[in-house]
Amino acid sequence: MSAPQQSAAPAVPDTAVRDTADSAPADSASGAASPSAPEAAYDVIVLGGGPVGENAAQYAIEDTDLTAAIVEEALLGGECSYYACMPSKALLRPIDVARTTETLPGVATAALEPEALLARRDDWVSHYDDAGQARWAAGAGLALERGHGRLVGERRVEVLAADGTRRVLAARHAVVLATGSEAAIPGPLQGIEPWTSRDATGVVEVPERLVIIGGGVVACEAATWMRALGSSVTMLVRGDALLSSAEPFAGEAVAEALEGAGVRIVRGARVAQAHRPQAEATGLGRVHGGPVTLRCEDGTEHEADEVLVATGRRPRLRDVGLESIGLDADDVLAGRLPAWLHAVGDASGEAPLTHWGKHRARVVGARIAAAATGTQPPFEVPDAPVPQVVFTDPQVASVGETEAQARERGAEVVTAQVPFGAAAGTALLRDAVPGRAQIVVDRATGLLLGAAFVGPEAAELVHAATVAITGRVPVAVLRHAVASYPTASELWLRLLEELPRELRAPVGPPVSAPGR
Repeated sequence: MSAPQQSAAPAVPDTAVRDTADSAPADSASGAASPSAPEAAYDVIVLGGGPVGENAAQYAIEDTDLTAAIVEEALLGGECSYYACMPSKALLRPIDVARTTETLPGVATAALEPEALLARRDDWVSHYDDAGQARWAAGAGLALERGHGRLVGERRVEVLAADGTRRVLAARHAVVLATGSEAAIPGPLQGIEPWTSRDATGVVEVPERLVIIGGGVVACEAATWMRALGSSVTMLVRGDALLSSAEPFAGEAVAEALEGAGVRIVRGARVAQAHRPQAEATGLGRVHGGPVTLRCEDGTEHEADEVLVATGRRPRLRDVGLESIGLDADDVLAGRLPAWLHAVGDASGEAPLTHWGKHRARVVGARIAAAATGTQPPFEVPDAPVPQVVFTDPQVASVGETEAQARERGAEVVTAQVPFGAAAGTALLRDAVPGRAQIVVDRATGLLLGAAFVGPEAAELVHAATVAITGRVPVAVLRHAVASYPTASELWLRLLEELPRELRAPVGPPVSAPGR
């Protein structure tokens, strides 16, 4: 599961600390206690129980006497644990292994077993049961408040439970918005009950014909496993490339692989109308009614048994009570918040990636703990880079700036690019190794600005680049980080050797080796 490591934080009692300081009458308009009369108090209240909220709550109280509550109306563990990261990777890994056997003499080609694949997915999402996550929260000293949470005043949160009861909680120090994001459904598609990423990861009924609208990460990953499960997949992409925010060669490699697997990619396709006379909410991962007809702006039509909308997500900031404190969603995304209110993860508008949200939650949680206890603020690294992996075949792993992004902000850059199979370790992964690798370097400082790896198991190469950028390690020093032979890591030497020779000497004062 995706829960953070358990901490030694003190346990929160089953019955939260009663706050008897205020005893105002009930608010007749809402039927709830007024904001001045909370039923329970915690030092920190976190709205949202995904991995981001879990980390924020844990780091806000660990090694202290502080208390924290997580307010969650759905499954504790959030989108990542049940509908995104975990199920998608559980589906993709066996497919990746099977495809690897197709290119390795000496091993029989593996055959995919769809029922077993979906059963593995179900195991990894704990059959949509969050009891394990709840046990983790209790062990970490975190109280769990079940229901929909919304602000009703300064440091006041109302929780509406599934049975309709309401209670008001007070936060002595901080409230954290970790409410995540939700799928953005374009207007023409809102009336046809389309699939979202939740249905794709939770697939139960495999549609014979599937149209995927979008060309980003979710679209490309879903196309990979839905095609492997037997769907005839068509992707309608607004632009002329997949993974448009990555280096161009990444989208090209993924498109070539998907088309080789039988996926049809239609570029420059903008859906204008959608028609589904028998649309029905039949349940997670089931075909939502009868056939769908899509008409694009150029007049072309596409028919399908199901449509997956993968056109992006938006921060889930509706109905969290921002208006009660004079704020709106734009204020949250711009960081215009009072000192006691924090936003992390997708709800903050930052990179919508679980690992990044968890990192930011740990930072914010530690800040809250330091402020509440009067201790030294935690050490932080400014401008830490954001890594990302797309688990297609080939995988796409990147961190930092692309070449285009670096040049656009005016940096003088030099790049090095090699085939992904240029090292013995990567060449051994498959007999036919697709993809390329590239690094982007600042010529003036010799510092790594970005890196992209496209190839089999590329995900395992990107962390070295993340460390180098975070630690501001010059490429002249990176050349002396010796990779074991024959491993995929030796691809780094191939890249560094492609740089101009003058970058083999440090720019500025010499760097001393540790202990010398």
